[in-house]
Amino acid sequence: MADSSNRSSSSVTAVSASEDVTVTGKRSVGGVLRDYLELAKPEISSVVTMSAFAGFLVGSPTGIDGWTLLWTMLGVALCAGGVGVLNHLFERRYDAQMKRTAARPLPAGRVSPTEARRLGIAMVCTAVGILCPLVNVITAVVATLTAVLYLFVYTPLKRVTKWNTLIGTVPGALPALGGYTAATGHLGAGGWAVFGILACWQMPHFLSLAWMYRNDYERGDYAMLPVVEPEGDSTARQMIGFAALLLPLSVLPTMVSSAGWIYGVGAVPLGLWFLWTTIVFYGERTGQKAKRVLKASVLYVPALVALLMVDWFV
Repeated sequence: MADSSNRSSSSVTAVSASEDVTVTGKRSVGGVLRDYLELAKPEISSVVTMSAFAGFLVGSPTGIDGWTLLWTMLGVALCAGGVGVLNHLFERRYDAQMKRTAARPLPAGRVSPTEARRLGIAMVCTAVGILCPLVNVITAVVATLTAVLYLFVYTPLKRVTKWNTLIGTVPGALPALGGYTAATGHLGAGGWAVFGILACWQMPHFLSLAWMYRNDYERGDYAMLPVVEPEGDSTARQMIGFAALLLPLSVLPTMVSSAGWIYGVGAVPLGLWFLWTTIVFYGERTGQKAKRVLKASVLYVPALVALLMVDWFV
């Protein structure tokens, strides 16, 4: 890690010198909008919003309030997008050191830090401003807590401890709980069930990603588990352990009468398939097998939501 640290120091100095970069040159409106969209991390924000939708469905076993659902989805999407923008802002120096992130809008100089800061804060504040009066106070509090924990606890810990991914499961799963509180107005067993599902799901998802890009993370001076323990034993065991724990947790909504039997029956084979991909990775720790786990995790959440919707409509 010594050589990596030396590279990091020089790169950080270079980026720090141009921290107040001014975006020059004429750019199309479409190009600017694409950069802003990239800053909002749509691939992550969409999963966050979908998890909130799942929580809303679990909290609405007898009927859905359409307007409350609309404002909840809008608020969650804005909050997730704003957090994504601010995360890009906080990590721009480290993004500049990694191949897969060096071309992002901030390290590449296409968007200035000032613009990103204003956009991110505006999106998060707008989200809370929507959720508090139009949904309920507790959901607005959950959204605020999500933003604070993600930006000021999880984000800095990514360069401090290998346990950052585990700690990050809390802000990562809170939107699902927020979806439940939006529908019910209170914390309940169904809400904590979806919180647990999303928390466990994140570990195989992000550890597989960290394994695939472990060399890049090392260049960026991130203390990801596959970087700290490159042999991969701990990474593989944790992926299997959390995927296994996901099985009983995934049927909890049915057990607490927040979801029906269709969801409960469908969640089991879905969870077994996800678990199998992690077992295969344990036996052959290659980028290809890690990518298979990642693909399974990407499909897992939409599949659960689909089961909830079928269950709800039937």
